[in-house]
Amino acid sequence: MASLTYELTLAGLAVGSAAALTGIGLVVTYRATGVLNLAHGAVAMVCAYVLRGLVVDRGWPLPWAALLTLLVVAPALGLVLDRGVFRPLALRGSNPAQTLVATIGVFVLLVGGAVLLWGPGARDDAPVLLGDDPWAQLAAVLALACAVGAVTRWTRFGRELRAVVDNRPLAVLAGIDADRVAAAGWAFGSFTAGLTGVLLAPYVRLDPYGMPLLVVEVIAVAVIARMRSLPVAVGAALAIGVAQAQLTRLHPEGWAGPLLRAVGANLFVVALLVAALVLPGIGGKGRDALPPPARATRVPTALWVVVGVLLLLPLGLAGSDLHTAVQVPALAVVLLSLVVVTGRGGQIALGQAAYAGLGALFTALLATAGLPTALALVLAVPLVAVAGLLTGWPAIRRHGLALALATLAVGVAVSRFVLTQPYATAGLELGRPAGFSDDRAFYALELVVLAGCLALVAALRRGRTGRALAALRDHEPGAEAAGVRVPRLKLLAFVLGAALAALGGGLLGVGLRAFDPEQYDPVRGLLWFAAVLVLGADSLLTPLAAAALLTTLEAGPQAGTAAALIGLLAALTARIPPLANLLPTPRRRPRPLPEGGPDTGPAGGRTPARRPPPAEGPAARPGLRAHDLTLVHPGGVTALSHVSLDLAPARVTALVGPNGAGKSTLFDCLAGTLRPRRGQGRVTLDGADITRRSAHARTRLGIARTFQRLAVFPSLTVEENVRLGEEQKGGRGDPAAVERSLRLFGLDGPVRHRAAADLPTGTLRRVELARALAGRPHTLLLDEPAAGLDAAETAALARILAALAADGLTVLVVEHDPDLVAGIAHTVHTMDGGRILS
Repeated sequence: MASLTYELTLAGLAVGSAAALTGIGLVVTYRATGVLNLAHGAVAMVCAYVLRGLVVDRGWPLPWAALLTLLVVAPALGLVLDRGVFRPLALRGSNPAQTLVATIGVFVLLVGGAVLLWGPGARDDAPVLLGDDPWAQLAAVLALACAVGAVTRWTRFGRELRAVVDNRPLAVLAGIDADRVAAAGWAFGSFTAGLTGVLLAPYVRLDPYGMPLLVVEVIAVAVIARMRSLPVAVGAALAIGVAQAQLTRLHPEGWAGPLLRAVGANLFVVALLVAALVLPGIGGKGRDALPPPARATRVPTALWVVVGVLLLLPLGLAGSDLHTAVQVPALAVVLLSLVVVTGRGGQIALGQAAYAGLGALFTALLATAGLPTALALVLAVPLVAVAGLLTGWPAIRRHGLALALATLAVGVAVSRFVLTQPYATAGLELGRPAGFSDDRAFYALELVVLAGCLALVAALRRGRTGRALAALRDHEPGAEAAGVRVPRLKLLAFVLGAALAALGGGLLGVGLRAFDPEQYDPVRGLLWFAAVLVLGADSLLTPLAAAALLTTLEAGPQAGTAAALIGLLAALTARIPPLANLLPTPRRRPRPLPEGGPDTGPAGGRTPARRPPPAEGPAARPGLRAHDLTLVHPGGVTALSHVSLDLAPARVTALVGPNGAGKSTLFDCLAGTLRPRRGQGRVTLDGADITRRSAHARTRLGIARTFQRLAVFPSLTVEENVRLGEEQKGGRGDPAAVERSLRLFGLDGPVRHRAAADLPTGTLRRVELARALAGRPHTLLLDEPAAGLDAAETAALARILAALAADGLTVLVVEHDPDLVAGIAHTVHTMDGGRILS
């Protein structure tokens, strides 16, 4: 027994050492560049193939081949990625979500390129670099970790690295070459990826799909380390590796035995799932979401006619065998799920292949149990929707990078524990529905289903829900401030996306007459995501074009072409915009103006003739109060210290003070964006405690806010922005409030039909204020409302705010403009050091 324990520990140390190398490389790259490199595994795979080619195919001595691979090829690949892919993104000011898409593109590109160069088959003759002694591997990993720690702590480069991580713009102003630091980070990260690949290759399947995904799984150790701590990453890797090896001695019996054995053999996947869904996520809310499309696009009617004709061609021109054609509509339905979740909702969803696979699996299981195939498919969709609800509920609390990792973890876990396990897939039979066994008949059925799904998503993109989804994608904090119930809306998008993916996956399995888990591999899911992004995630034409392109290229004579092409386009996302941008911009028909014509509004300097009354009458004006608020940021910085504030109804209260005084923190606590811990103060509204209420819940209670940095929704028109504020108030609403708000701020003319993305700052400030007032709030919180306004616009704003207060609105203004404060404020409080001084 002791001997077995020792042997298993050695095996675990070998796997853990390779995982630790991955953690070191990911942490260093992230700290130097801010990029979560999902392509790390693909780089490892390429380097493993290069070393094998030099040693096995060309007969090089192993030491010289290893030196060339690890010290030349791997760092050079990192430098190419830096200069060709990620530096242009940094120069364009791209956020972490955009760089994450680029890393997915690099991943797909390298996988496709490897298939083109070396073929899709597995190789079992990779050379062994450090022998079979895991202690040598462990020593190499620990030596590397110590060397990196010493460099970052005690050298000039380490100081520069920490400076770039803390504040890149300030580091550049201090004379630090941030590009050189980033290049060094990419070179070192690729070196560790290469070392991981050549160490793992002899012990795992060396193929373009298996090794990259295996390395992706051990990203868990870097997430556990919060992408910062090398000791934590190394320790977690070794611990998980040893634990996974020790679990192989267990042989649980019973119905759950196969699943438990699968869990024990894939402990890094479990760690990734826990790290992604439970531990604090990396990234930040509102700072690392996918950006909205640069402009709205419209698919011309003539183009839809052409697409329809092309889809119908196989029915008339092809023979009786439509094996390739029947895959196109099914895959288009799967990709349509990404249009819902990513294109309209703006969420990074990397696990749609799992829902498609579950749809196919449940269809096959129900059909094998004796149900008609059509009924099995119909029942499989709600079953997967429930699975989407269960997995989406913890995931929607994440944002940006953390959400991407959570969805990726779900996809990998479903693949490893369900789709590829014999206990779930053995003995399955899957045929066509009665009357549709012929390829032509089944293809026609698929086209009908696809048309229905397109109509459903088109309807979702319009109306109240469509506007809310667009707001969520464009600016999530702004959507919350407008009253959008963000968690509920995200969950709706995820559940609908899971249902569509399940329907498409089931159709794909039925069309092929078999359940093939390789059709739903997580790597294929990354390819689907990249394809939708590069073609235009918010266009209904994208799923059709992407499905046709992917199916045609994959059916061609050269495997890997689709992945190489899509990966290249996604990797060059900084230079090549989505192809949907080639479509024309929609023309909006102007609506007739209400009687009385447009008011000049604040741009013309006139006080509006009509003023929106407050939501509550004079006899019942709720008072918003802060009671002894204390808030300490992570790291021990005290932002608020025992702050109390009473906003007097029907008066303008101003907060002034230097930067860092705590004004914005107090403002966010009142608005619900920040919430103090229990026992550290309260926020009350008319005596009722609302401290734990969310931002959108406070909006529905009548507390509206604006943002220091504009929070408008660029893909919506001016009128749609304002209408969103009225719609999310709750209850039946007051559509006339939209017209009053538009007229109040001089937005009821032709500008109402223009997209917000095309408007100057002064107009956008008015749009934001009009949206806030459209919900008829009783309390209005304004965070530097005059930022970006000229003198005339500021004066007009002052008149409007004074008039609103006179009509009974309670107003809080955080503002640096002393003239505006002096002109409108009834009470002025000065803050400094997290306290109210006067």
